[in-house]
Order: sequence, then structure tokens, then C-alpha cells
Amino acid sequence: MTMHRFPLASPALALAMSLGMSLGLSLAFTGAAQAQSLVELFDAARATDSTYQSAKAQYDANLAKADQAKAYILPTVGASAGLTRTMVDGSNPSVDSNYTTQTATISGSQPLYRPANRINYQQGLKLVDVAEAQLAAAEQDLVVRVAQAYFDVLGAGDTLAFVRAQKTAVAEQLASAKRNFEVGTATITDTREAQAQFDLVRAQEIAADNDLLVKKLALDTLVSRVNAQPTPLALPVVLPTVQAADISTWVQQAESLQPNVVQAKVALDVARLETQKAKAGNLPTLDLTAGYNVNRYPNGTTSLPNNSRNNGGSIGLSLNIPLFAGFSIQNRIRETLSLEDKAQADLDAARRAVTQATRAAFYGVLSGAGQVNALEAAEASSQIALDANKLGYQVGVRINIDVLNSQSQLFQTKRDLAQARYNVLLGGLKLRQASGSLKPEDLLAVNALLVR
Repeated sequence: MTMHRFPLASPALALAMSLGMSLGLSLAFTGAAQAQSLVELFDAARATDSTYQSAKAQYDANLAKADQAKAYILPTVGASAGLTRTMVDGSNPSVDSNYTTQTATISGSQPLYRPANRINYQQGLKLVDVAEAQLAAAEQDLVVRVAQAYFDVLGAGDTLAFVRAQKTAVAEQLASAKRNFEVGTATITDTREAQAQFDLVRAQEIAADNDLLVKKLALDTLVSRVNAQPTPLALPVVLPTVQAADISTWVQQAESLQPNVVQAKVALDVARLETQKAKAGNLPTLDLTAGYNVNRYPNGTTSLPNNSRNNGGSIGLSLNIPLFAGFSIQNRIRETLSLEDKAQADLDAARRAVTQATRAAFYGVLSGAGQVNALEAAEASSQIALDANKLGYQVGVRINIDVLNSQSQLFQTKRDLAQARYNVLLGGLKLRQASGSLKPEDLLAVNALLVR
């Protein structure tokens, strides 16, 4: 006997399911008018993020420390004053031999030839380059962290919306299987398969809902807001392509601009200057010195009348020639040469690391773009397969599990496609970070792809 099957869903129900899925996607977040864009949330994070604020404070401290290096080449001036009471035990008690001495002195020194001081000054200036590189690295890290948290929320929201849409579709399939079983046109197997699939989707919905909550909490913490609402992508979307298709361009940029490489370069320059400073320990030093001294005796002394005063000034050159320091200078030179080799090795390691990271990020973006294209084609194919299985189920050449599997495949493809789009956008930012060219302004291109 031929077993006839009732239609799975009417055209009106199919339209309602489609609208329900779209509504679920749009309601995964508050609405575009109430949501915040990626740039808005980045600005909020930059104003409050503790990690970035710490890096900013360190940057200001390094600039102040670099200014301190000027002291090595500028003159030093000091002033001093003193009051002394002298008591002399004389043989004639009728003569007052106790007296007071008031002194005031101002002195100064200007280095004329101090190679080590000049090198200290140059090393201090290098702190500016280090501070700028560290702040750039912190800012790039913040851009990626905000984008990651932003897309994590969008991805979790998409997953929850797709799972709920799948739950609706499976519930309809379950109801259809129950109706068919009741009228005797289907076996109990169809009902049990649909029930098992429905229970599985319910468990996935609970997990997806919890994942979205966790992702939102992470974003709220990062941007210091309560219930931040990221603006979703405007679909259909045309993802940006890699600006420089040649990987060597990105690698060359990374080897010159990446903050870790810049810091390693500065560390090598400082190490070389340290070697020069160690060698300067064998050189003489020459300073210009000057001073002015005032001595006043308000009550006089045993040899001076009352209220006596004498003034004296001096100016001269101070030459210091090192002769022998127990081989400390020679050993210091050996130490700095070894540290110079270490700094060179660290620079080479930094360049290799950023080259590897840049290559991986570059190929990751290309692979992600290819996945998006493939998943878009797979989405269309999965939809066609689902429609074909529904039709086959209606005419009796397909069974219930075929429809359920097709539904699961379609929604899984939709989830993968949404996540792949976010990965491409995030991968583009990470590629710029790896090459050292990432700036907050790069978020504007991503912002243009969001719902307005």
C-alpha cells in the first residue's frame, strides 16, 4: 500500500518561518537606532580601559624620563649657607674670644668634555621612541580586543537566532509527524526522530543563550557600559579585500613598523651606546667650575673688627684623568659587547616572529574570504536541498530524518557563514596589527558595513 504524506508546511507557514528567522536576527540586539557602532564602543573603551590607560600613563612617564636626560649636558648650580659659633678658650678672660661666622656660597659646574654624559643624553632620547612604540602597541591591542569582543557578541547573537529559527522549523516538523502518525500515514519513527531533533535543538538554544550572555558581559566590561548593543552587519554585505595582494609588502612593512620590532631596534641602539659609554671610561673629563663665597663675622673675631666681611670668587677648569680602576672598565666593555650581541639576537627574533605572524594573518584573511564565498554557495545549495527533501517527503520518496538533516545542515551553514564574515573583518584588523600599520581609523571601514 502506498503511504501518502501530508505537506510539511504551507506556503504561508514557510513565509512565516522565514520572517520569524529574520525577526529573530533583528531582535537579537535592541535595534539599530539604539545600538552602538564599533567606533562608538572603541571610543568608550579607550577612555576607560585599564590596560590602555596604564600604557598611556607609562607613555607620559617615559616622556618625562626622557626629558631628564638633558641634565647630563646642562650645568649644575647649587647654593649653601651656614652659621657657625666659635668659642675660643683664651688665657685672658677679659677678652671675648667667642665669635659667630655666617657663610653663603653659590657654585656651578658645566661639563665641557664628558663623553659618558653625552651618551647618557642620547640614550635618554631613545626612551621617546620606546614610549611611542609601547603606546602604539597598546592602542593596536585595544582595537583588536574591542573588535574581537564586538564580533563575539554579534556571532553569539546570530547563533542564538539561527538555533531558535531551527527550533521553530523542527517544532513544525514534529507537529507534522505527529499528525501523520495519528491519521496513519506515517510511522512512530518519524515522530521520535523529530522529537529527538527538537530536544537536541533545545539544548543548543540553552547553550547559545548562555554563550551570548557571557560574550555580552565581556563586551560590557571592556567598554565600561551596561548592556552594550553592537550594531549588526548590513546584509547582504561586500567584505573588503586585502589592500596589498603581495605578501612581501606586508612583511616589509612589519619589519619596519611593528612596535615589537621598533622596540627591539631601540634596544639595540641603546646597547651600542652603552658600549660606547663603557669605552668612555678610559677617557679624561673636563669641567668648567665657578663659585662665589661670602663670609661675615657680625661680632668680629680675635683678629678682625666687628661686622667684618670677606667675599671671594673662583673660576677654573677641572680635569680628571683615569689611570687604573682595577680592570673594571675593561670588564664592563666585555659585558656591554655581550649585551649588544644579545640585543641583536633579540631584534632578529622579533623580526622573525612578526614575519611569521604577518604571513599567518595574511593567509588567514585570504582563506577566510574563500570560506565566505564557499559558504555562500553552500547556503544556496543547502536551501535547494532542503526544498527538495521537503518535496520528496510530501510525495513519499524521502523520510522525516532527511528533512531534519537538511534543516540542520542549512542552519549550520548559516551560522558558519555569519561567523566566517566576522572572522574576515577581524582578520583584516589583525593583519594590520601584525604589520604594525593598524590605527583606530581603520575601524571606520568596518563601521561602514554596519546597519545604519
